[in-house]
Amino acid sequence: MYIVPFVWLYIAFMMAVAEATSPIGTLLGAGVTFVLYGLLPVGLMLYFMGSPARRRANRAAAQAQTAAAPVPTDSHQSDGSSHAATDPITAEREKS
Repeated sequence: MYIVPFVWLYIAFMMAVAEATSPIGTLLGAGVTFVLYGLLPVGLMLYFMGSPARRRANRAAAQAQTAAAPVPTDSHQSDGSSHAATDPITAEREKS
């Protein structure tokens, strides 16, 4: 599966070597050639090829998180907040 990226990087490396050893070429040109023709396209290709696996991993993590959530067993219903339960009857204020 990864043979195409390796071959592409090899070809881009050979292009960079040809650029560097050419009488009118430079090392800067060779570096730019390798980055723009080699690393950037291969990096994008590998990122896009890995997106289904990342999506599956995110779904599995979300399912594991929801499966691990504790289920309330008492008769009180939780509203999902982290605040302490309060008395439903509010105290009256004294008039001054």
